[in-house]
Amino acid sequence: MSAPSRPSPAQALAAARLVVFDCDGVLVDTERIGPEVVAAMATEAGWPLTPADVLEKFLGTPEPYLLAQVRAHATVPVGDDWLVEYRARVAAAFDAAPHTMPGVPEVLDALDARGIPYCVASSGSHPRIRHSLGATGLWDRFAGRVFSADDVREGKPAPDLFLHAAAECGTPPAQCLVVEDSPAGVRAARAAGMPVVGYTGGPTPAAWLSDADLGTVADLRALTAGHSLT
Repeated sequence: MSAPSRPSPAQALAAARLVVFDCDGVLVDTERIGPEVVAAMATEAGWPLTPADVLEKFLGTPEPYLLAQVRAHATVPVGDDWLVEYRARVAAAFDAAPHTMPGVPEVLDALDARGIPYCVASSGSHPRIRHSLGATGLWDRFAGRVFSADDVREGKPAPDLFLHAAAECGTPPAQCLVVEDSPAGVRAARAAGMPVVGYTGGPTPAAWLSDADLGTVADLRALTAGHSLT
């Protein structure tokens, strides 16, 4: 007997009662900026890294983990202000050309049209999330439904953040759909018992998201293409 076929990402979205979006690299195009900034700052601290190294080591992980690793490998003292400087450099680079990832407005419009709620669950800090969403005109669409690793004890790949978001939105985990671009985020969603789609429209290779139980999409518009949201 053949195994039952899994639903397509569009079918899963149509059945969802809450769509949970990661922020960086899914809604806003920051995942090309962040690794460059981290690589430069880690190298300045005595830990030579390339942007590719940073992407592989830290994509989707919370900022305290990043800081702890830089401190562990640095050859000079790294204070708490390292993260302040990191956020400032990322914000400045993003402000030079802020934009959303392709398909974001269309997907949000489709969800709004059918009354399917959505939220953000990000490893970034609340100030960083607000800055990114504000710069791209998305803040008002998510205000009141923005969740950060700051809100929970353990960030991704632990399930805490996704479970917190679902609880705050009053939705059982199994009725959520997560859209993630990082291996840590995919693992967190799976651990939370939430169906997850891997997004490869940014720098993340599809092979890194092979654990996403609903497969991957390279364009968010594939979530609604060919399927009515009923």
